[in-house]
Amino acid sequence: MTIKSKFIFVTGGVCSSLGKGIASASLGMLLKSSGLKIFVMKMDPYLNVDPGTMNPAQHGEVFVSDDGAETDLDLGHYERMLNQPITKISSVSSGQIYNEVTKKERKGDFLGETIQIIPHITNEIKIKILAAAEKSNADVVIVEIGGTVGDIEGESFLEAIRQLRDELPADFTLSVHLSLLIYLESSDELKTKPTQHSVALLRKYGVRPDIILARTDREIPENALNKISKFCGVPKKAVIPAPTVKNIYEIPLNFQTGKIVELIGEKLGFNNLKPDLNQWNNLVETVKSVQNPESQIKIAIVGKYFDKGADVYISVVEALKHAAWNFKRNPVIDFINSENFEAGFNICNLLKYAGVVVPGGFGKRGTEGIIDAISFCRKNAIPYLGLCFGMQLAAVEFARNAAGLNEAHTTEINPETKYPVIDLMLSQKQVNKKGGTMRLGKYACCLNEKSISRSCYGKDTIEERHRHRYEFNNQYREALEKFGLVIAGVSPDKKLVEIVELAKDEHPFFVGVQFHPEFLSRPLNPHPLFKGFIKAALERKNKK
Repeated sequence: MTIKSKFIFVTGGVCSSLGKGIASASLGMLLKSSGLKIFVMKMDPYLNVDPGTMNPAQHGEVFVSDDGAETDLDLGHYERMLNQPITKISSVSSGQIYNEVTKKERKGDFLGETIQIIPHITNEIKIKILAAAEKSNADVVIVEIGGTVGDIEGESFLEAIRQLRDELPADFTLSVHLSLLIYLESSDELKTKPTQHSVALLRKYGVRPDIILARTDREIPENALNKISKFCGVPKKAVIPAPTVKNIYEIPLNFQTGKIVELIGEKLGFNNLKPDLNQWNNLVETVKSVQNPESQIKIAIVGKYFDKGADVYISVVEALKHAAWNFKRNPVIDFINSENFEAGFNICNLLKYAGVVVPGGFGKRGTEGIIDAISFCRKNAIPYLGLCFGMQLAAVEFARNAAGLNEAHTTEINPETKYPVIDLMLSQKQVNKKGGTMRLGKYACCLNEKSISRSCYGKDTIEERHRHRYEFNNQYREALEKFGLVIAGVSPDKKLVEIVELAKDEHPFFVGVQFHPEFLSRPLNPHPLFKGFIKAALERKNKK
């Protein structure tokens, strides 16, 4: 295999959740805007094959690719920053690696060898990385290593990149290490010692960082930068501050103030790299310009996974931001746990919002609270956007409260419901395994010519990403249409209902979609449905 791609390996130290994914995406954006072809991939040390079966409250959103991979939320950052789709080969886990190796062992591919971490697991990791380089034909492949240096489950990945750095020419690889600087309030100083230890441990694994991104909530004094440079063995110019920012889209600009593109170009042999950041600068300036009360628009996300924070719905949040910024507005997003409505929380509080979104989800918890919220939005002309589960429960609510099918439900929640308005897809009836078995990836949808969705998209046929097992039950199409539900989008064979709406003269914006449009929203190219939703929300706000 002849490798033409260069490689950037991104690692993290001291603690997790520092933002390696956003840092990797930012590096990719900067290099792409410099004229290079970029491919980004994530190496996750967990033994799950993918995040599809993980609790979203613990692990965050499952991001879905065009080709149906269930991936880590960081891959959403890659797509949004680079404005290009990721694929299955962008997502690798220890579970995948061990699966591949044990399959080969069972087939006899290793000819009786004793299977070990080195060389068999590390070789498989290298195969994945090099295959991605060959298939993508990228100038630079950015490889993010999940977790932190020192995690026992991540050691095989560090060993694999050490081997690659030894096996490839010196100007083919570069190591970027993101590490936390800890602030001690008692002494009012940033401590570099944890970063020194993190780098020392990384070097024990045989990986020497070329660039250190110093992660902190505060301005880094010059003496701290000097200390990191001296004790970590990197040039002072290669220690780049990575401060906390209000808007993650500022991060690439911050990196470039340290001339990181030029540093990368010097190490990897790309001469005279100069990123074109005009559009990105304009975006950041727009965001800054709307940070005032007059520009605010209040949106509620009503869901069931707010126990551990908003990472569960991060693509929805970003899509709302993109659309609001398009109208020079600042979205103020409140997360409302739907169980609150079941516990007596005054649902009339939804009146203070310009619009309500119900995102995807699974399971019974909080379902009746969501249905109550949908009903309130429908009856009070509050712009509503339902995504996947939000579309399914919109159909259930309409069946119960508009079409008189009082016991209507989804069989996911009530398998014995008298009116199964939402039912398991035919293709899912015989599926027994959970992981990777849903209807996943990009599928086409044909739009009703007179629908709100058609006016948003501006075209008759669209392609959107899916992740679901249940669907609108076709037995109830005619019955619900008689009472005013609009079937606004269907699959090309007309067998699968993709979009339900209320007519424009019945409601300003009431749209439920079976797919996940949030996955295709970009900061420089907001998704049409989110733009339509924000436009309707602004009209409501202005009327108020």
